[in-house]
Amino acid sequence: MQTMRHTTFALTLAAVRALTTAPLHDVTPLIKSAPLSNKLNCDVFFKMDCAQPPGSFKLRGIGATVKEAVENGADGVVSSSGGNAGLATAHAARALGIACTVVLPTTTPDAVRRKLEKEYGAEVIVEGAVWDEANERAKQLAAEYERPLVHPFEGETTWKGHSTLVQEVDEQLAEIGKKMDAIVCCVGGGGLLAGVLRGVGTRDDCAIVAAETHGADSFAQSFKAGTPATIPITSIAKSLGAGTPSPIVLRDALSSKRVHPHVVSDAAAVRAC
Repeated sequence: MQTMRHTTFALTLAAVRALTTAPLHDVTPLIKSAPLSNKLNCDVFFKMDCAQPPGSFKLRGIGATVKEAVENGADGVVSSSGGNAGLATAHAARALGIACTVVLPTTTPDAVRRKLEKEYGAEVIVEGAVWDEANERAKQLAAEYERPLVHPFEGETTWKGHSTLVQEVDEQLAEIGKKMDAIVCCVGGGGLLAGVLRGVGTRDDCAIVAAETHGADSFAQSFKAGTPATIPITSIAKSLGAGTPSPIVLRDALSSKRVHPHVVSDAAAVRAC
């Protein structure tokens, strides 16, 4: 086990209250792809949430969850992700002036560890060969520190935060006289999909394509079986590597009648980049 010192960035109570009245995430651009639009004979847009401060959409929901923790009196949070969720948790914690502990599996790249420590001042603990093992350690630490555990993809507050992405797209398309007929999102544990489902709501004029790669397609296999399935992660798309999807998200997807799983090979995913 490796442990690195963490730093708490203290803010005044007034500063914290000011921050918690506004979202931590940015409104990101919606960019039309001319090549894909021409190829598919329809308008294709990219929602550029890679432009969020920590680099992904995760800040939308996880930022909301960390803010909720602060509002409930937490002086720190614990995360168990070596990917974008951990970075989003650490970013939000630093912005709100509280401590953050991130438990990483041993497969996490050194660059992520360094970023968490040096840019965000997080306490970094490396333990477990896979995320599930790291998460068990994170649960123990959350209980020991008496701090909330920020799950990478579960939680209603996180899902509602992710739903702001759909709201933004609707508003941005309306400005140019268009509306969304379908939205394509990747699926790991299902946090983004949960947000998309909540953002789309009850309307029946927008399909949702849930994209995965073979070897990280636990959602598609679960969707087909009608019950959560657990699979070994063999895909190179490690950020989609949730062995089992959220059972709540799976239930919601099955009942929505508008979700369409789509699985491609690693090679196809790489070519698309």
